[in-house]
Amino acid sequence: MKPVKIVRALPSDHSALTEITMDGKSFWGYSTQQLSTWEKELTISSQYVSENETYQLVLGDEIIGFYACLKLSDVHLKLDHLFLLQNFIGKGFGQLLLNDFLKRAQESNTRDIILEADPNAENFYKKFGFITYDQRESSIKGRFLPLMKLDFNKII
Repeated sequence: MKPVKIVRALPSDHSALTEITMDGKSFWGYSTQQLSTWEKELTISSQYVSENETYQLVLGDEIIGFYACLKLSDVHLKLDHLFLLQNFIGKGFGQLLLNDFLKRAQESNTRDIILEADPNAENFYKKFGFITYDQRESSIKGRFLPLMKLDFNKII
């Protein structure tokens, strides 16, 4: 089995991270046309990587996934991205990424984390204790994005 590691992404990794984002998003059956309307939102720039905590999942020598978070304050974080290449979805790698993120968040004394989930990923986050507290209509009419939160003070 190839070695798996999670390491800090470099700004030069931005193109690979963008490809992972687009590939992972297309897993949910969105049309090529819809994905192209999200291109700006789904593009990971080198500046984004240098300004935000971004970690990549490397299997052997291939980047297969990543997550990124925004520090809203000393104790509040936003999970901004968590994506895998399609071939690795459903094989435990997403859980590996999210557990790594949650461990780092706890170690930095984070009190709570928010995120805006794809509707298809809502149940994945619920398995980790996130609750849906609201929703926001997306650019697709009638499609709503779950706004989710994890409060570390409520975790037993």
